[in-house]
Amino acid sequence: MLRTLMGWDAKLTDQMRLRPGVRGWKAMSFLAHSGDSWFWLAGLGLVWLLGTPEWRRLAAILAVSLVFEAVLVLSIKLMIRRRRPEGEWGGIYRSTDPHSFPSGHAARAALLAVMSLALGPAWFGWLVVLWSPVVAAARVLMGVHYVSDVVVGYLLGLLVGWGMVQLAPWMVAAVPFLF
Repeated sequence: MLRTLMGWDAKLTDQMRLRPGVRGWKAMSFLAHSGDSWFWLAGLGLVWLLGTPEWRRLAAILAVSLVFEAVLVLSIKLMIRRRRPEGEWGGIYRSTDPHSFPSGHAARAALLAVMSLALGPAWFGWLVVLWSPVVAAARVLMGVHYVSDVVVGYLLGLLVGWGMVQLAPWMVAAVPFLF
């Protein structure tokens, strides 16, 4: 049964994949990269250094949560060890992180959506909520993840995001100099 499900997953993933040069390729490439952890951590670091106290607090909470989520996803990837779909695009991901299950980008996008909506200003939260599923879909469209990688990653991100929202007051109290 698992083999059948994985076959359907691979077939659906292949049908969804954009081929290089197709209309929308560059936009999807940009969106697929927009969920990179280094991008978000660098941006949050700048906000922490230059932002108002409210933005600084949000940036620190999000950064700590992203690091926790990354360690969790990497641990699961190292246990499961599912190879990424064959393809050319995403060479950096294929060489530095050859495992695809679950999608860290999808988990990160969902975590950021939940936390931004719960802790940030409404305009920012809704902007991230609109961005997050597009990033998750772009990972499949660009061929670096299977559909199931993204679905499970997104669900994991929603769960971890909710948990981190619950832990945010404790984080602020435990290490106030960060927040």
